[in-house]
Amino acid sequence: MEFELDEDQLLLRRTVRETVAKVRGRPGERQWSTYRGLGWLEAPPLELVLILEELGYVADPTPFLATATWFAPLTGRLPAGSGTAVFDGAGRYVLDADRADEVALLTPDGVVVVPGAELAARRVPVLDPTLHLAEVEAGALAEGVPDLALTGLAATAVGACRRILDLALDHVRQRVQFGRPLGSFQAVKHKAADMHVAIERARALTHFSALTIAEDDPRRTRAAHMAKAAAGECQRLVFRHGLQLFGAMGFTWENELQYHLKRAQACDLLLGTASAHRKALLAS
Repeated sequence: MEFELDEDQLLLRRTVRETVAKVRGRPGERQWSTYRGLGWLEAPPLELVLILEELGYVADPTPFLATATWFAPLTGRLPAGSGTAVFDGAGRYVLDADRADEVALLTPDGVVVVPGAELAARRVPVLDPTLHLAEVEAGALAEGVPDLALTGLAATAVGACRRILDLALDHVRQRVQFGRPLGSFQAVKHKAADMHVAIERARALTHFSALTIAEDDPRRTRAAHMAKAAAGECQRLVFRHGLQLFGAMGFTWENELQYHLKRAQACDLLLGTASAHRKALLAS
């Protein structure tokens, strides 16, 4: 496996960043239309992870994550519009189930796709106000989480953590205490360095997971658990340090930081926390 991004992948990441920066702030429907029109949903696993990291960086409000990493892996195709899937066996906290055009249900007899309008889905309130999660009422369901779903959440969390670090660094460079910028104090530098290391570790494992999926490597399930666990551990450290460096103002509605803190934590909680995936690794 090649662990360095090639020129095409670097160009893709740069293009995604520029595109997301241009459409950010527009209505979610227009953003979603832009992403679909550019063919991002058809990207191979590693390229898809690069896209998801950039969408996580801006707390993307569209159904891209659910469509690309929940619906597509279960059905083997893309939906006509947006899509999601129920594969936890219970139908709880299903990403975008309240607004998806198609929903894939994993049942004991196989995968069944139903129109979203015909499915009883109730949106539930969660920490992240831009995230759509719903409880789904369906018949008999089976459990079988796709590896790509775990990897997609990990990549999104990495992007959110990157944004938290960038915001914190901008803040400590500008905020002055005792006649010096906060960023000049050694304790602050140590926290920023710890955040950077945690992000890079989680990113490396997320890329490795995507590569194993692309190659259908026998290690793909373990790699997905590793990526999800590392991303969860990363968000906990980044959440704690990022909020501390900002102070109480970091969790106010007026501050952008709170959106990314909530998105990172939601990615950890969905489909099992870091501790759950560490246990899965020990059991495998």
